[in-house]
Parts: sequence; C-alpha cells; structure tokens
Amino acid sequence: MELYKTEKLNELFSYYHSLLTDKQVEYFKLYYYEDYSLSEIAEIHNVSRNAIYDQLKRVEARLNELEEKLELNKKAKKRKEYLDKYLKSKDDKYLHKLIEVDDENE
Repeated sequence: MELYKTEKLNELFSYYHSLLTDKQVEYFKLYYYEDYSLSEIAEIHNVSRNAIYDQLKRVEARLNELEEKLELNKKAKKRKEYLDKYLKSKDDKYLHKLIEVDDENE
C-alpha cells in the first residue's frame, strides 16, 4: 500500500510541482526522491521533524486536491491507453476517444 501511495504522489508531483511552494518542493524531493528521513530533512532546514511531517501532509493533500480538480494524471493515463489500443489495432475509434479525452471538461 505504501509503495502505491508513493508512486501516485510521484506521478501527481510531476504534473503539479510548479503549483507548490519552493519549500514544499524541496521537502518532497528530499523525502520521496532522495529517501531522506523526516529527521534528516528537519536538521538540514533547521526546523522540527513535526514541521516537515506537516508540510509533507499538506503537499499530499494539495496534490490530491489538484488532481481532483484538473485530472491531468487521469487524462494522461487515458491518452496512453487509447494510443496503445490504436497502435495495436489501427482502429480509428481509439483516435476519436483520444480526442474526446481532451475535449472533456471544456
């Protein structure tokens, strides 16, 4: 379960990192990409371990909130699915579905 959560957060981060604060981006990268502990990050930034924990929880909530509203990750997965199906079958219906993905919510 933890691995799935980490993968999902990494995917969302790739889409929405520019909408986070510099501090949130730094903490996220150290924790999820560089595998630093909360204590190590706190020491580097001269803050409490709890401050890092709170910021990472805020980042997680913000990433999920952004995905819920914008659905960039969900749409990318749909695009990939339809493109793969088209490439295997050469059936034009998948090209139309691909176009529909981008027309949703307009």
